[in-house]
Amino acid sequence: MSASVAVRVPAKVNVQLAVGAARSDGFHDLANVFLAVGLYDEVTVTPSPDGLRITCDGPDAEQVPLDRTNLAARAAEALAARYGRTPDVHIHIAKDIPVAGGMAGGSADGAGALLACDALWGTGASRAELLDICAELGSDVPFSLVGGAALGTGRGEKLRVLDVGGAFHWVFAMAGRGLSTPAVFREFDRLGEGTVIPEPVASQPLLDALAKGDPDALAAAVSNDLQPAALSLFPELADTLAAGRAAGALTALVSGSGPTTAFLARDPESAAKVAETLRTSGTCRAVRTASGPAPGATVVSVTGA
Repeated sequence: MSASVAVRVPAKVNVQLAVGAARSDGFHDLANVFLAVGLYDEVTVTPSPDGLRITCDGPDAEQVPLDRTNLAARAAEALAARYGRTPDVHIHIAKDIPVAGGMAGGSADGAGALLACDALWGTGASRAELLDICAELGSDVPFSLVGGAALGTGRGEKLRVLDVGGAFHWVFAMAGRGLSTPAVFREFDRLGEGTVIPEPVASQPLLDALAKGDPDALAAAVSNDLQPAALSLFPELADTLAAGRAAGALTALVSGSGPTTAFLARDPESAAKVAETLRTSGTCRAVRTASGPAPGATVVSVTGA
């Protein structure tokens, strides 16, 4: 039997996404409060005599790139380069995180592949080293490794782990088409032309609400500076947000750059009611429920050669 390592890695929702003005390098400074939620991809790596290759199955798997643009492939290559080896692995991604949905599915796969390759090859990379590679791969990748809840600053890659005092129950509505994250940021810049955009800072009431596990206080504090840009590019999302609010959600917002919309509920029963209403609303393609915080990338199985 071939050696293999499987890693489970969560989706995320941004409970706050404060966005600064565009920097000279084209990026934006962020105050990005991440919460990992219990929708998971599973990334399995095995040695490959044919060099690096990627396969994928699950919902919308046909939208996942199977070449070296995939963050999972880039993660394997980055770790291999650091340790002077060739990235000869087969990476299989079992998708359950919505694809192109603003829930960091691609970033999750990058973090999952990195942790899996580290375990498969026995590289013994430190946590700091893995996080450094994650930051090179993309702004959301470090959080996919860490999980739980965290404040991301800089481009979102500099993390401070946050306390969470209880479970938060969410409903996620998947849209009928995708939204490009770069396009949403460009629209954010366009909408903000001629205005003074403040420095992004974390909301203390929001951090307090997370620490207390208080869904009502969290609902009052969530925000997403990219939401106007996402709605400008995808106006129909407003109908989904309205449907979820009418169904009893405590709050509704676009998740990250979208187009997935997120609805906070008081408890699992309320979440089930909101989900059922959204399923029959005709405003979205699919609906999922999940709670957070969820653990970050975790090795779930190891088989020897």
